[in-house]
Amino acid sequence: MNNNKYHIKLYLVSSLVLLLVISSCKEKEEKYHSIIDKIEVESNDYHGISTSSGNYLEDLKLIEITEGEHTFLIPERKGKIKSYSCTECHTESLKELKKHKNFKKAHWDIKLIHANKNTMNCATCHSGNDMDNLKSLTNKKIDFNKSYKLCMQCHTTEFKDWKGGAHGKRLGGWANPRASNSCVDCHNPHKPGFETRFPSWFNTKTAEERK
Repeated sequence: MNNNKYHIKLYLVSSLVLLLVISSCKEKEEKYHSIIDKIEVESNDYHGISTSSGNYLEDLKLIEITEGEHTFLIPERKGKIKSYSCTECHTESLKELKKHKNFKKAHWDIKLIHANKNTMNCATCHSGNDMDNLKSLTNKKIDFNKSYKLCMQCHTTEFKDWKGGAHGKRLGGWANPRASNSCVDCHNPHKPGFETRFPSWFNTKTAEERK
């Protein structure tokens, strides 16, 4: 008989606990219509983790550009050109400059290896009338800081990928503000192709076996 009373009491206590749990769950369910509502309400006070690439860019001289829907930073170019402005030396035409015997030949030894001679020469990008700026194929002035505008005339696919962030190297990181190298920070504009080379490590045993 005592065992029966014990089991009855245990059953009653268990039922009460179960009712309290169900009631508690029901109250929580009634607070939100759906799990989506719950996420939206309870995330109102969450503003994410604040991250920035700004600290990595403090020592870099950058300019802001906007291309289409993309606004980002690129390295300033003119400050890296040792003899800018160009008109400090280019006070006369190249033909006249070459007549001076003791005149400093700063970059006359440059060999243009970019497309073929019928497609491109010095005058394709440089104007003898305005040496402090570049020029487009339609003779529009292009600032040296935005020399990528020359590249985009022919390299349309690469330009589209670059401005979207899929081509080239980022500076700092993926967090805002976005800063990316420009074309001339990775490619020599007079010889843009990368030299073919061995990887930094290769299997010497395999190389010996190939002989």
